[in-house]
Amino acid sequence: MAKGYWIARVDVTDPETYARYVAANGPVFARYGARFLVRGGRFEAVEGAARARNVVLEFPSYQAALECYRSPEYAAAMALRREAGVAEILVIEGHDGAQPGDG
Repeated sequence: MAKGYWIARVDVTDPETYARYVAANGPVFARYGARFLVRGGRFEAVEGAARARNVVLEFPSYQAALECYRSPEYAAAMALRREAGVAEILVIEGHDGAQPGDG
C-alpha cells in the first residue's frame, strides 16, 4: 500500500499563534501515524513562487493522511493555523516503488 503525504507551504504571520498550532497538531499527527520528513529548513525556490516555510508529513497510507486532515481533532488545530498565516496544503498518494519495465 502506498503511503500518504501532506505537502504544506506556509507564510506565518503570527508566530505566537503558530506555536500554539504546532503544539496542538502533535498529538493529532501521532494518532494518525504521521512523521515529519521536512519541517522548515533551508530551501531555494528554483522555479515558481515560494512561501517562507515548507513541511512534508508522511502517513502510513493515503487514507490515513486524508482522515487526519478531515478529523475533528485536526479541525481545532487548523483553526489556529488559519489565524497564524496563509498556507497551501496538498494531500497526495505516494508512489508504490514500481518503475517502468518492472514486473
